[in-house]
Amino acid sequence: ADPADLTGLRVLLTADLLARAAELSGLQVLTARAFTGKPGDEAAVERAADALGIHPPALPADDPAGSWPGGPAHVHVADEGYAVEDGLGGVMVRAGAARLAPDAGLGGAAAGALGGHDPLAVRLALISLPRHQPAELTAGELAGAAQRLGEWRRRVAGWAEFPSGAIPGPAAATVRAAFGGLDTVAVLALLNGMAGDETALPGPRFETFLFADRVL
Repeated sequence: ADPADLTGLRVLLTADLLARAAELSGLQVLTARAFTGKPGDEAAVERAADALGIHPPALPADDPAGSWPGGPAHVHVADEGYAVEDGLGGVMVRAGAARLAPDAGLGGAAAGALGGHDPLAVRLALISLPRHQPAELTAGELAGAAQRLGEWRRRVAGWAEFPSGAIPGPAAATVRAAFGGLDTVAVLALLNGMAGDETALPGPRFETFLFADRVL
């Protein structure tokens, strides 16, 4: 397997975002994960998924169309190359191909699919792009994501020192609507604008970031 290929992890990340967004809207979610790669690679994928903050599956998935509590799966998440099986049923959500650019593998092949980068910077870089759009993450993009993470962590820690405040109604509506369509790009744009708006009170900014981070 190509150690720079992030496609499988992007599929798992898309499913993770979908499950979190559904739970945020009050739905009960049961997830299952079907591994279609080489048997020897499964453990490495599981470790990388855990590092990316992807919740582990709740159910086994030996049969993607299997009967689980509540019946067959209502939603399937796969990459663009996955052929839909007859009778699979449910809604298919696609994730575009993703890989590390040649300049982005800090640790070479031994560093695995994350290339030696901060896993949460990789997660942020991936969700900064539309999920269906092919992605080739460069060293510059990953460095920028890591820098933004650091800046947001510092800001949130500072806002936490102030009295809390309600999330502004328009911001809450934007976040909920965006997550309803898995539009993480729109949510990140809102957070970027709020982080840079020094006229906004710290408390509402803190609560908005925490609310969005339940999915992001």
